[in-house]
Amino acid sequence: MDPANADELLRAARSGLERLTPQEAARAAAEGALVIDIRPADQRRRDGEIAGATVVARNVLEWRLDPACPHRQPELARTDCQVILVCDEGYQSSLAAATLRTFGLDATDVIGGVQEWIRCGLPLEACR
Repeated sequence: MDPANADELLRAARSGLERLTPQEAARAAAEGALVIDIRPADQRRRDGEIAGATVVARNVLEWRLDPACPHRQPELARTDCQVILVCDEGYQSSLAAATLRTFGLDATDVIGGVQEWIRCGLPLEACR
């Protein structure tokens, strides 16, 4: 059955993900996972950035991470490591991670996004 509304779309997207807590995401990043921040610049300036995360604008994410796309970023469009998406509260990142999984990527996202990262007391850096 196709999702009839945004909430159903989100539930369907998340049903195929093994979402990570901020602490799990930080551990995975330390072990070599790629962290991709899809938040707009104003949110990154407001709250800061996760150290080592790569910023990719949400509106070009699929083109940059599709391994078959000529506009991909080869260092990101990888099927040999986990890709962890982070947004402000964990909604956009769930939808985007589900899409990236259709490209064969081991993609997931952070439960609660950067706002949960902050609530957990994990560090952020000033926006670059």
